[in-house]
Amino acid sequence: MRRRLVPAALLPLALLLTACGGTSVAGTAAGAGTDGKGSLTLDVGDQKGGSEAVLRAAGELKDLDYRIKWSTFTSGPPLLEAVNAKAVDIGGVGNTPPVFAAGADSKISVVAAWHGTSRGEAVLVPKNSSLKRPEELKGRSVAVAQGSSAHYQLIASLKKAGLRLSDVKVKYLQPADALAAFTSGKVDAWAVWDPYTSQVVEAGQGRILTDGDGVVNGLNFQVAAPGALRDSRKAAAVKDYLERLRRAQDWVYDHPAAWAKVWAKDTGLPYAVALASVKRTNASRVAVAVDKPLIASEQRIADTFTGLGLIPRKVDFSEFVDSRFNGDLPPSTTAPRVYKES
Repeated sequence: MRRRLVPAALLPLALLLTACGGTSVAGTAAGAGTDGKGSLTLDVGDQKGGSEAVLRAAGELKDLDYRIKWSTFTSGPPLLEAVNAKAVDIGGVGNTPPVFAAGADSKISVVAAWHGTSRGEAVLVPKNSSLKRPEELKGRSVAVAQGSSAHYQLIASLKKAGLRLSDVKVKYLQPADALAAFTSGKVDAWAVWDPYTSQVVEAGQGRILTDGDGVVNGLNFQVAAPGALRDSRKAAAVKDYLERLRRAQDWVYDHPAAWAKVWAKDTGLPYAVALASVKRTNASRVAVAVDKPLIASEQRIADTFTGLGLIPRKVDFSEFVDSRFNGDLPPSTTAPRVYKES
């Protein structure tokens, strides 16, 4: 995609949001479909171009002896609201929505994790911006979705550069509005995640000033309803579902171009943007254990937002995890995969 970006170009991506968006995104589930057969139904929350798409592309929805009923959400926060309300048994989100759900004392359990690079979580500046280093953001305006993974990435990147959030002029904007502000020059920078990062870079509208690699944890989660986990049959279905997701992620690593084609078709992303995002982010993810380092990492995020007054109470994140499905997975600190050119 080399033509000029306009806000309308973001419309397909409004359905995507990769579980990272803040709380102001519309929260209803949309669309539904069912796979598998049998008397047991696992209600799965998803996002456009998410778990269902990758499982189908990898051939992992075959031979199910239970049913999967899909519900599609616009972002992570409303998906977790559905988990808390027992409308969904399990669903995939990024590293920040579970922290806010925990802050609201929601009934959720993180049951699986993937560790990938955070190079797609970036602070972008216009291509011709004079800004060269994160330290130069002092006094500048930065767009970011409040409560999102990009929000935390911005805070962490500023801290690394010796700055505080109060040193910049934060403009809390959801991606569609942030893109419009960014491309029209109304903000000096934009903190966001893939595939938006790849969209802006591939279109020649901006460049990466700094990214989250080595700054944020790069984790993505599957989060389940504790009530579903107390049901032995549903717990067995969750175990099988997670194993299929892990195999599907291995398939993405081995078939990045094939996955980019499926993802582009499913979301409306230009293929070049999808492939760039896969190379930068998606193909790097490795299944890891839900362990003490993971809990500590999420605790730091929770404490940061509590300190900013965005989470109203102290959160003990260890109360919101269930490690029964770890098996022999490597620790959460395991390095992400390195993308290999085919």
